[in-house]
Formats: sequence, structure tokens, C-alpha cells
Amino acid sequence: MKTLLRYYVINLASLWATASLIGGLKYSGGISTLLTGGLVFTIINIILVPLLKVLLLPLNILTLGLFAWITNVLALFILTKTVPTFTLSPYYFKGFSLYGFSLQEFELNTFLVAVVASLLIGIITHFLHWLSH
Repeated sequence: MKTLLRYYVINLASLWATASLIGGLKYSGGISTLLTGGLVFTIINIILVPLLKVLLLPLNILTLGLFAWITNVLALFILTKTVPTFTLSPYYFKGFSLYGFSLQEFELNTFLVAVVASLLIGIITHFLHWLSH
């Protein structure tokens, strides 16, 4: 039970942080929507993601592991279809410059927002799991 609660809190925190950092992943309805989304995302990660990894294993082997990120994109897509107040939308990045380092402005379509958000969720989730052990 403690492990499930830990997974829930970690998924909740990673969804909140990603929605705060990337404007293309949005949730409406306040904290109750975020709590529901965290619960659904935890269930998706516990039940569906292992099944998706088994189903996509041949593609993952053929691409030497580069196709593994698609399971996270599919989990995020399932979340947006299950909890309709979570949405993915195109995002326009205005650019960034700091001490001579600059990123140009660019636009991400919905699929690329899902890819970037799933990568960010994966990084945050792995970091929080590392901290909790």
C-alpha cells in the first residue's frame, strides 16, 4: 500500500511539474482534476504500460531501445482521453537567452508536445523514484 501511495505522489508531482513547464499540456478544474489525473496516470503506469511494453517489444528490439519512449507517449495519450480535462495542444516556444546561450523560437504540434511532455514526465518520475529509495 505504501508503494502504491508513493507511485501516486510521484506521478502526481511529475504531471504537475510538466503541466507547469510545458504550456501544451494543460488541465482545467484545479486541484481535483490534478488529483484525478494523477490517480488515472498511476493506474495506467501500473497496468497498461507493462502490457504496452510487451506488445511493442519487437519494435523496441529492432530499434535497439529507441522505440521505448512511445509507451510513455501512449500512456499520456490514454490519460488525455480518459480524463477529458487534461488536454494536449500545440505550443509556441518564444525563445530563450541566458549568458550567451540562446534557443530560437519554434512551434511544437500536438504530437511533439506529447513526446516532449512524456520525456519530461519520464525524467521527473525517474528522479523522484531515485530520491525515494
